[in-house]
Amino acid sequence: MTSRIAILGSGEVGSTIAYSLILNPVAGEILLVDPKEEVRDAQVQDLSDATFHGDTSTLVRAGTHKEAGQCDIVVITAGAAQKKGESRTDLVGRNLKILGSAIEDMKPFREDTIIVLVTNPVDILTYFAQKFSGLPKSQVIGSGTFLDSARLRGILSAKCGVAASSIDAYVLGEHGDSQMVAWSHASVGGIPLEEALPDASIDKASIAEDTKKKAAAIAENKGATAYGIGGVTSSICKSILFDECNIRPLSHYQDDMKVCISMPVVIGRKGIVKQIPLKLSESEQKELEQSAKSMREIIEDAEKEQNKE
Repeated sequence: MTSRIAILGSGEVGSTIAYSLILNPVAGEILLVDPKEEVRDAQVQDLSDATFHGDTSTLVRAGTHKEAGQCDIVVITAGAAQKKGESRTDLVGRNLKILGSAIEDMKPFREDTIIVLVTNPVDILTYFAQKFSGLPKSQVIGSGTFLDSARLRGILSAKCGVAASSIDAYVLGEHGDSQMVAWSHASVGGIPLEEALPDASIDKASIAEDTKKKAAAIAENKGATAYGIGGVTSSICKSILFDECNIRPLSHYQDDMKVCISMPVVIGRKGIVKQIPLKLSESEQKELEQSAKSMREIIEDAEKEQNKE
């Protein structure tokens, strides 16, 4: 494997993504990029010790922003940590400055580089990463509600006694407070949820709320979430590098709404290969539009602040 993945940020999330990529080898080389050189180098040494397994080893090393801009994939986890009780959108100002500086340091990008945003608020930062990088919008994506959708499937699996792999269900919109569940497309083995499990007790509102609050509940007790996002980000990278054309709910630009929010897309080597149109119910469509509107308002405020500087 000659492909290279750069990870900006060697904290808990960045290092966990790197570890996931080592356990399920996807790239020949992983570069950790972080201005905190002592932490970065310690993570490189620790992660390198985990590359012993299997016939194909992954080289882990420290890298620069310039090198990152020439990699197949750049995963951006760098940013200010979300404080207790702070919303994802409260992070906008601080993390926009970090993002802008990092992207400027990586330029010029290789023409086919794919940027994967993980840092929160991921939808807002994906929008600005597209703007700052100059890359095609299809090559700048956010992890979005992929993890939320996985959490939803896990909750439904436990309540219904059906393997999560047999359940299709999407969380759409913002990765955050205004996210919504597309219940009209939830199915078990291809059969609509209510038809497949008519006797199951499913409180949709409660399940949607549990899904939305799960990250906060984890962070409340251990400070942050890392393993879930590490796993799904590794999966996104694999889909890209192996051109798997999987369908995933990822944050990307919606031309009609002028924002980046999560909807299902086909993901492959060129990034977003195509969008998958979903015909939502009237109430679901309103929820999605409201989610987009709230994102748009934050973007407009952030753009006004940038114009003042």
